[in-house]
Amino acid sequence: MMKCLKALSVLSVLAISFVLLTSAVPAGDNAEKPTKMQQATLALDKASADGKVTYQEIKSIAEDLKGSKLSLKEKIALKLFGKKIAEKATSAPMGGKSQVIALILVLLVGGLGIHRFYLGYTWQGIVQLLTFGGCGIWAIIDLIRIITGDLKPKDGEYETTL
Repeated sequence: MMKCLKALSVLSVLAISFVLLTSAVPAGDNAEKPTKMQQATLALDKASADGKVTYQEIKSIAEDLKGSKLSLKEKIALKLFGKKIAEKATSAPMGGKSQVIALILVLLVGGLGIHRFYLGYTWQGIVQLLTFGGCGIWAIIDLIRIITGDLKPKDGEYETTL
């Protein structure tokens, strides 16, 4: 019984370490010159840092991206969709989650609920950890829900999907 508990605790520590290390890895550093789209994305992120994006900021970013002044049609379209653009910019999740990582976690340590911690559902993760995933039943249900895309991260959508 003691060996089983020791092995379970080592496995838990390894799984939690795996989750923490994979979610903290930066996307990578590109040494090449950023493209216009990357520059526009950075400018939009910078503009939305305070939680608001004005029409003028979006307009200047769009003009930089296009390389010239916007036409009347483009200005009207920007005005119409500016609110949606600003909403997307301010609500973009930081550090998106991967459906593949969630699937691997549920397959390897689903009974411990580590995938729930990874997806942001802390309380459900604790309950799964204490009940060993409802004796494995909850883990099987979560496996199916992750594969079908029904179980999503708490903060929105997956950054990368299957």
